[in-house]
Amino acid sequence: MTRHYDIAIAGSGFGGSLLSMIAHRLGHSVVLIERGTHPRTVIGESSTPLTNLLLEELTTRYDLPTIRPLSKWGTWQQAHPQIACGLKRGFTFYHHDLEDPQPFPPDRSHQLLVAASPHDRIADTHWYRADFDHLLVREAQSLGVDYLDETTLTKITEHDSAIQFEATRHNNPITISAKLLIDATGPRGLLHHALNLGEKPLPNLPHTQALYTHFTGAGKIEPSHQAPPYPVDAAAVHHIFDGGWIWVLQFNNGITSAGIAATDALATKLNLSEGAPAWQRILTHIPALQHQFSDAKPTQPFRHIPHLSFQSAAITGKRWALLPSAAGFVDPLLSTGFPLTLTGIDRLARILNQSTDAQSFDSPSLAHELQTYAAETEADQLAATRLIAALYANMHDFPTFSALSLLYFAAVSYAETAHRLNKPELAPSFLLHTHPTFGPASKSLCERALHIATPAQAAELREDILGAIDPINVASLGNATRRNWYPVDANDLIQAAPKLNASPEDIDQLLQRCGF
Repeated sequence: MTRHYDIAIAGSGFGGSLLSMIAHRLGHSVVLIERGTHPRTVIGESSTPLTNLLLEELTTRYDLPTIRPLSKWGTWQQAHPQIACGLKRGFTFYHHDLEDPQPFPPDRSHQLLVAASPHDRIADTHWYRADFDHLLVREAQSLGVDYLDETTLTKITEHDSAIQFEATRHNNPITISAKLLIDATGPRGLLHHALNLGEKPLPNLPHTQALYTHFTGAGKIEPSHQAPPYPVDAAAVHHIFDGGWIWVLQFNNGITSAGIAATDALATKLNLSEGAPAWQRILTHIPALQHQFSDAKPTQPFRHIPHLSFQSAAITGKRWALLPSAAGFVDPLLSTGFPLTLTGIDRLARILNQSTDAQSFDSPSLAHELQTYAAETEADQLAATRLIAALYANMHDFPTFSALSLLYFAAVSYAETAHRLNKPELAPSFLLHTHPTFGPASKSLCERALHIATPAQAAELREDILGAIDPINVASLGNATRRNWYPVDANDLIQAAPKLNASPEDIDQLLQRCGF
């Protein structure tokens, strides 16, 4: 027998499960299909203010009260204390020379700390995906979404009125028909192979690899003699060096997630494919990390990803669409994957909200909406690619790397504030890439960053970055008196009110609403 649904979603990570709940709330019949089982560990664990804002908006708009508390550390701890997560107060960066390891200099020249919240209660989080994803799939089931785990799709056939796939579950054959299939299986996932979609190169981004795992027994970074704007470990900690970087994320269950992303040249030099020995080899080049992980034990084998970045050659078809997480992946740097995926969920939810009957799934307007979704998804990914490619090109030059990162922090802090002021039209796209002035300026600066030949060119680029972010800078980023440590300061937002077409009173009310 064939099971018929409006929407089939392949992949029950957080994106697939969240979209299945939204589609069900919109009145569609939904099946969520998973090849494996929960709980399981996957890469991608650190949220951001923009991520949490999008999660908050989606769960409010589509009435998902169980999920909404996960948008902030404080409400998460009140509503779901049993679900492990990590406290994320900001982004911490340290720069290292692998060929000449030295202690951190006291002048902060090798540090960049960008706070994302003024206190823990409204802070961001690291998602311990084994618990987080499992909670979402259980909630999807409780709402009435059909869930089929341990299911292997063996054949996909597109028809004029439906997409049909044959599968096996527990050695039993099943056939599923849906008006629309959403692929949430990640890069190079289900439809990439089933439909031979192919890949497109991400422009100017070096080929990269990754090696990562979870640890118990990891320590803390040596404390600073000065008071930083937040505890430096309560953050997404980035250790930057020429050709790559290491992330360290600490959860409240004693687990620490850590891994390295590196260009092919550096990955070959370090022999990342070797796994655990490669990790130990890396630590010998970074004394601070060697000390932090001296008693750490991996909880599972190291995972090596030989080809990290990815862009699908196609994102939608007549009866299918890829979530952004399946359409491509740039790099874990700056945690862009979560907001891109949630933005895609928002767009698809708005499309599904218009498809309320069988005829609407066959309408020309749906095909047009899916094509628009594909174009917007690719444009967002390319915006992230431009910035991350520029950052990789300047990992050897930390002052320039830090300045380039301000393009990200200025754009996302402006976008979050605009949305919380109910002025989304001020921030129409990811990283403001369609903003009439900042968008072209950011693109030009990232392109220049790929071709720096002299210290004078680097200095000029850094100065031009400060000029480009000034009209959207609501956090006093680049203020030299702060010496690379940027707190969240209410006065910065109040003084920046005119940049948001707002009054100081509007900002004050915003801060009160947000629990600042």
